[in-house]
Amino acid sequence: MAELEIPNRALFKSSEVCEIAAVQPYVLRSWESEFPDLGVSKGNGGPRVYRRADVERVLRIKQLVFSDGLTLAGVRRRIDEETPARLEEAPAAPARVKEPVAGLGRNARERLVEVQKGLRAILDLLSARAEESRVERFARASSSPAKSGNSSKPRRAAKSAKKSRRK
Repeated sequence: MAELEIPNRALFKSSEVCEIAAVQPYVLRSWESEFPDLGVSKGNGGPRVYRRADVERVLRIKQLVFSDGLTLAGVRRRIDEETPARLEEAPAAPARVKEPVAGLGRNARERLVEVQKGLRAILDLLSARAEESRVERFARASSSPAKSGNSSKPRRAAKSAKKSRRK
């Protein structure tokens, strides 16, 4: 798949994402229903907007569906497999650099330490959320009953019962 140029902006409208990915709006909406964390709602009832990471994810979904021929369930599994690897690739704790911090005042150093703690807490939350999401999807998939091919028979019986009531 050719590398696409994504404009250097923080947020994109739905129509812009469709144009960049070259997909119809109904395709993007169906992907939103399969991947609920795709896009961000501006507010209550407001239009969805997409971050740059969302646009990259849409392009990845498109590649997996159209080029690799995966179903949306297969795409979800593939993305779930790729996501933890990306989190694990991040260095656990970068080496402390003393030189720039040494010139800062005590207050600035304390603020930097607080920012560092906050960022670690966010990383821990995201890692835990990714794990919970994987477990939840697995539990949902294993608890749902297998679909049988006999699902149309009860409908036919209900339709015939409805017809007999009309007479």
